[in-house]
Amino acid sequence: MQVFIGLGSNLDNPAAQLKSALAAIRAHSEITLICCSPFYRSIAVGPPQPDYVNAVAELQTNFKPEPLLDALQAIENDHGRVRTEHWGARTLDLDLLLYGDTTLNTLRLTVPHPWMTTRNFVLRPLCDIAPELVIPGGDAVESYLAGVGDQGLTRLDEDN
Repeated sequence: MQVFIGLGSNLDNPAAQLKSALAAIRAHSEITLICCSPFYRSIAVGPPQPDYVNAVAELQTNFKPEPLLDALQAIENDHGRVRTEHWGARTLDLDLLLYGDTTLNTLRLTVPHPWMTTRNFVLRPLCDIAPELVIPGGDAVESYLAGVGDQGLTRLDEDN
């Protein structure tokens, strides 16, 4: 299954956190990392906190959505993720954005991610790796990005 995930961090060297998360994904026996977008610095959503570093990665997996969520949350936990404040600062956030053309709404998981079409820190990196992608039940990723723009985003150097 083709999957897209959002990566974000704003604590403990955010770019290094994303690189480490990508290494953990590469090392996972049930997940294949296909590609990752460039990293972007973005203004935090939610309470006052440091800026984030964000990216989007394309994966292949045979995991069903909720077991994939479990695997992603295990990687977050291994990176010191603590869930104390909604939209608060974090060492690592791995969001399941798209799971093929599946739409899902359970107590634990909503796919496509419910806010992805309004967040430029998701849309810009997603456009970098899959500009023609169409959101299930919606429009092309590029059209959503055109609506929200790139304000507040800064592409980081290749070395991050």
